[in-house]
Amino acid sequence: MYKVLVADPMSELGLRQLLLADDIEVDQSTGLSEEELVSIIASYDALLVRSQTRVTRGILEAAARLKVIGRAGVGVDNIDLEAATRQGVLVTNAPDGNTVTACEHTWAMMMALARHIPQAYATTVSGRWDRKAFLGVELRHKVLAILGLGRIGGEVAARAAAFGMKVIGYDPFYTPEQAKQSGVTLASLEEMWQTADFLTVHTPLTSDTYHLIARPQFESMKRGIRIINCARGGIIDETALLDALDEGIVAGAAFDVLEQEPPPAEHRLLSHPQVIVTPHLGASTVEAQEHVALDVSEQIMHILRDQPFDHAVNMPVLSAELSRRLQPYYQLCEQLGSSIAQMTDGMVSEVTVSCSGELAELDMAPLLPYALKGVLSRTEGYAERRVNAVNAHHVAKELAIKLHTGEVQISEYAFSTVTIRLKTELEERWVSGAYAPEAGGRIVRIGPYPVEIPPEGQLLLISQQDKPGIIGRVGVLLGEAGLNIATMQVGRQEIGGSAVMILRIDQPPSPEVMASLLAMPDIKRVRQVDFA
Repeated sequence: MYKVLVADPMSELGLRQLLLADDIEVDQSTGLSEEELVSIIASYDALLVRSQTRVTRGILEAAARLKVIGRAGVGVDNIDLEAATRQGVLVTNAPDGNTVTACEHTWAMMMALARHIPQAYATTVSGRWDRKAFLGVELRHKVLAILGLGRIGGEVAARAAAFGMKVIGYDPFYTPEQAKQSGVTLASLEEMWQTADFLTVHTPLTSDTYHLIARPQFESMKRGIRIINCARGGIIDETALLDALDEGIVAGAAFDVLEQEPPPAEHRLLSHPQVIVTPHLGASTVEAQEHVALDVSEQIMHILRDQPFDHAVNMPVLSAELSRRLQPYYQLCEQLGSSIAQMTDGMVSEVTVSCSGELAELDMAPLLPYALKGVLSRTEGYAERRVNAVNAHHVAKELAIKLHTGEVQISEYAFSTVTIRLKTELEERWVSGAYAPEAGGRIVRIGPYPVEIPPEGQLLLISQQDKPGIIGRVGVLLGEAGLNIATMQVGRQEIGGSAVMILRIDQPPSPEVMASLLAMPDIKRVRQVDFA
């Protein structure tokens, strides 16, 4: 039974998948302090939050069981991503659920800003009928600059044509083909500052975007620009904005987000006559709250059940097709990594994943974390640490392990294979595996020796000289030690040369048995491989 903690208020309708799941227990406890969360988080497999709860390093370090944090929304600046990644906790969000709602709020703010609607309403209901004080501007024929052309920025751009606006935009990940399809003219940041009549911000808050728009940017802006921020507080330097408003550079600003939320009562943006402020309402519609809760609940269920999922903030996002094709090989790579680590002496310095057949045509990088997870699960000092696909690259960097992918140039097999090659300061070894839907994963080669082994149970790997009588002597020794042999395979390259014997046994051998095997004539090496 998986345990999920919902720490912020959420749509009950959106949570219904979790609430009705037979294998999931949901606790809803909102408004918890950091200390309260630290005291209870160790018993949960998943944490579900919106923007109120701050998931700190202290909370994550106390989260012994936590596998995933779900953010019911887009931004994850309330989650310590570095600490989550270090702890091997996957962070997922719901980037699509509030896209339309946030876009519509942006347009509401833009139109209210253009026509002074909040200010006009306030004076009218106070008893003043003052039409001349609120001369606005049309949106038609104005230049709309969009900073960030992701989901929300793209939706804003799509609606601009209806108002007859010219749209320019900046996004380092947006291609000219995408821009042409969406009717956006790509521009540099400097070009946007100098030509925009309206500027709307739709980027995440990161170390790169913090105060991206500050005093130098305001000084180069077209006078009379109007600025809308429904993304994240902190992207725009609020002090510099106030100066730009007072100097007449900026004609007006509409902010749904602020650096400090809620802001102090004396914050000048709250009382500035040319500023419209709303209390972070970008995702506050009935539909959006239901959609983001539904989306993130579904992701959490899939992650807990080791099923494919769509959105990960601290892992590479794969296409549905690539994920489908690689999925069967994740466990196989982990098993191969675990087995080769148990066969190899020394500290790991390099891990390489190579593929043959149809697999070689795909991006192999997503297989590396699983191979590394298997390797580190058998590495002294890391076997007890929670290493998984989320933090595997981080751990590899800590240990100065080099990671590589490659293609097996020549393969003797008609099917796809995965090879995990391990290099230490002492030696280099490799193991290959294959997957078939009807048979599952299996090991097909240990170094130069062809074999056929399901990666399960307890194995004894014995390197020997290919001579008569060795198999019998090994069988007698194990029998006398009370170890039952379930299956046996022998692999060799040539008669009388080096060979490998693989025995599946019912229980692990004692150190004395291992020493006796190694003391036998013509046996060069003995390794135990445990897939438990």
